[in-house]
Amino acid sequence: MMDIKRELRFLKAVAANNNRQWFQEHKDEYTVCKDDFQSAVSEVITKFSIFDEEIASQTAKDCCYRFYRDVRFSADKSPYKRHFGAYICAHGRKALRGGYYIHVQPGHCLFAVGCYWLPTNILTSTRNEIMARIDEWRNDVENNDFVAAFGRPNEGFWTDDDASPKGFGLNSLKTSPKGFPKDYPYMEYLKMKDYCCWVRLSDDFFEESDFIDRLMDIAKTAKPMMDFINSVVDDYE
Repeated sequence: MMDIKRELRFLKAVAANNNRQWFQEHKDEYTVCKDDFQSAVSEVITKFSIFDEEIASQTAKDCCYRFYRDVRFSADKSPYKRHFGAYICAHGRKALRGGYYIHVQPGHCLFAVGCYWLPTNILTSTRNEIMARIDEWRNDVENNDFVAAFGRPNEGFWTDDDASPKGFGLNSLKTSPKGFPKDYPYMEYLKMKDYCCWVRLSDDFFEESDFIDRLMDIAKTAKPMMDFINSVVDDYE
């Protein structure tokens, strides 16, 4: 189990004291919380590998993001993040390939599956693939379990400070993508600029002894959608 209460206390303190002097004075607490989060991620990888063997070689250290912010091009010069995050992906956390994302932040915990960003050429190929295999795609994202868990395309929202209880798609074009038929009956899937779905979690979600099993249920529901997208991405990576 995670010591989620301790992690959240630390993250709240960081948000209120986001400066290097305070952080250095509390570096030991950061190390304890970071190690606790990484230990939980390691357990998630082990369990998820039962149904997704491709991620079995990943380690928590490979998957967890740095806590230190890159402030070079940001108006916000706060040196530290306000969350712990891990992206479990067979090709590494910097890959374009879809994976599983765990986000721990006070009042803003969530779990997501899929691709957050794809360059234009891969996105175009993905749209073509969806059109070519539309029945399979619809079966992946319109079945009762998927819709109940994540909803329909672009009904939710996800920002740095808040997220809807569930969602499928972070961004969407306002009109049909260039080069695609404007009267296509399933245009909502072609307008999508990412193929990511998520579920917001309560702060005490990680206190439950079965939290990994519950994450597994969510992941299994989303995996066919992710596998579909990855079948395109893999041609480019």
